[in-house]
Amino acid sequence: MREVSSFCDYFVISSGTSLRQVQAIAKAIEEDLSKDRIKSLSKVSYEDESGWMVLDYNSVVAHIFYKPLREFYDLEHLWSDAKRVRLKKV
Repeated sequence: MREVSSFCDYFVISSGTSLRQVQAIAKAIEEDLSKDRIKSLSKVSYEDESGWMVLDYNSVVAHIFYKPLREFYDLEHLWSDAKRVRLKKV
């Protein structure tokens, strides 16, 4: 993202197969990063049922989608000028 935007260096885009899984992924990210005292600039509600949760860590913005919404909004296509970096699945 660094070459095509001024607001962050990276987007992390992930998806879950249910709203509950989307909420769990967001919660796990926040909990893991909080262990290193890294806090999101955005406030999220774990009862959110929109199907799209965003965690803003200044230079990294994490988008967690319910799978059909990820396909609908297609951020990968919208920001296709940005270089892609694939991460290993864990």
